[in-house]
Amino acid sequence: MTITKRTAIGWWVGGLIAFAITIGFHIPLVTDGVPGGMTEHQMAPDAATVDAIQQSWRADGLNNSAMIAMITDLIFIGIYGVGCVLAGIYYGRPTSGSGSIILRILGWAAFASGIVFLITDYGETIAQFAQLMNGAGDDGLANFASTLRPIKMFTWATGFLTVLAALIADRFLSRAA
Repeated sequence: MTITKRTAIGWWVGGLIAFAITIGFHIPLVTDGVPGGMTEHQMAPDAATVDAIQQSWRADGLNNSAMIAMITDLIFIGIYGVGCVLAGIYYGRPTSGSGSIILRILGWAAFASGIVFLITDYGETIAQFAQLMNGAGDDGLANFASTLRPIKMFTWATGFLTVLAALIADRFLSRAA
């Protein structure tokens, strides 16, 4: 199976669009009781904190909105993560040319970031979603989600920057050839 640049970048850009849509669903969850919105839920280290956040959302009539926001998050994760992986495979493949080593390094970095992002963000979001569906926090799930959060944030940024850098390098290297 050959991955084209168009396919890889299409998934990646689609992931960025899905991210913007997901942020739109997260915005209503920023309330007086939960000023950090979904971010607070992601960082909640224990069941008591999760319970307080979820109770505040229920009191504001936002429980269904929180569920929808998490579902959109699950969709975004898949599209963006696959985009990073596909871009990583595309740019990481052996090619000829003077700049190919740069693209290969960026490709493998994007690939690794995409894989780790998929694992960590799905882990975090599934742990959050399970607590929301149960209507109660769980110390183990809350700690698991809050532990994964910094890793997924790092790999999201790394995936974004490496794919962007590969696009830019590819553009300049193809002009130089």
